[in-house]
Amino acid sequence: MFNDFYARDTSKKIRAVMRAKGNAGEHLCSNPPYGYVKDPNDKKKWIVDEEAAEVVKRIFDLCVAGKGPMQIAKALTAGKVLTVKAYYAKRDGKPMPENLYQWDPKSVAGILERPEYTGCTVNFKTYSKSHKLKKRLQNAPENHRIFPDTQPAIINEKVWERVQELRANKRRPAKQAERQGLFSGLLYCADCGSKLHFATGKNMTPEQDCYRCARYKSNTGDCTMHFIREETLKRFVLRRIFDVTAMFFEDIMSFQKAVYEQRFEEAEKAAKKRKREITQAEKRIAELDRIFKRIYEDDISGAISHERFLKLSAEYEAEQKELTEKVKTDREMVNAYEQDKADFDSFAAVIRKYVGITELTPTIVNEFVKKIIVHAPDKSSGHRRQKIQIIWNFVGELKQDEDKQTIERQRKSRTA
Repeated sequence: MFNDFYARDTSKKIRAVMRAKGNAGEHLCSNPPYGYVKDPNDKKKWIVDEEAAEVVKRIFDLCVAGKGPMQIAKALTAGKVLTVKAYYAKRDGKPMPENLYQWDPKSVAGILERPEYTGCTVNFKTYSKSHKLKKRLQNAPENHRIFPDTQPAIINEKVWERVQELRANKRRPAKQAERQGLFSGLLYCADCGSKLHFATGKNMTPEQDCYRCARYKSNTGDCTMHFIREETLKRFVLRRIFDVTAMFFEDIMSFQKAVYEQRFEEAEKAAKKRKREITQAEKRIAELDRIFKRIYEDDISGAISHERFLKLSAEYEAEQKELTEKVKTDREMVNAYEQDKADFDSFAAVIRKYVGITELTPTIVNEFVKKIIVHAPDKSSGHRRQKIQIIWNFVGELKQDEDKQTIERQRKSRTA
């Protein structure tokens, strides 16, 4: 019994120390993740391991290019890149493992999911129920503590977020062929909101590859036929990228103004209003502290009854708590608005990076496009007209002429 008491008491003390370190923003893991090493001058800090960091960047670049963990692992194995275990063994002078280059998809997925590569520290990701149980359990995301800019970033935060979005929309090669859709995971039906699946086959040519609504099947589903050829969509997206690039370079100020008016004009008004409300709420919170101090002194001196003091203090505390929560919520929304304004610079960097492109690649598509909404075709005019909406990364939808958002062809034509 005494031994159990001693173990429990020691566990509590260790937990208290680790909790204090975690809340102070110190790294709780004993070894830094692949791509970082401990600073020789300060063991509490991480510095970039340049050789491993290049592999991490390559993994993220391959993911942005549309590759999944399995495909990335095969590419690294084919390129004879040392696995994490083999790299550590070589660096530390330990015996090398048998499979030097056989990457595991789980290792690749683990690297893609680590937010530490953006330069932050994430503490309290796991916990244990008792000192008697060694198994670590996953903690809820809301219980994590995140501290930004604690070490040099290997991956840009926007790239990391984009990778998480792409990972949520997993792309799989079609069963009948090895071809994979360039826009898989990005197309959505305008009517039912479902994804458009890539359709191909061994007996189909690339010009016949298409996308169709997941909730439509041989006219028996609960959605109408939303169908578009991939070759048609390639030409359309490439043309829209040219249009946006032309708008940007012809008059960058007008382009920025257009983005601002479409996305930030109403948001700025709301942000200014919230800033005023935050200032007023903070003044009221400070005033309530002074009021509470005065009524406490009145209670001590007997100027008011103790029952009156309890009632007033409960009301003031409730008001102060409500104002504190409101300030927190409003400040988060203001910060989100400021971040959205900074996203324009990120989109401008993408435009400059790919100026003059002649062909679409998965990397270009994933860096430019966040989402594509496909509407049902309209044949009432004697021509097949189909509206396509592109939601761009960072800036959202850029409204243009209706003709630039529409694909049109004659109904008698057999081509897309």
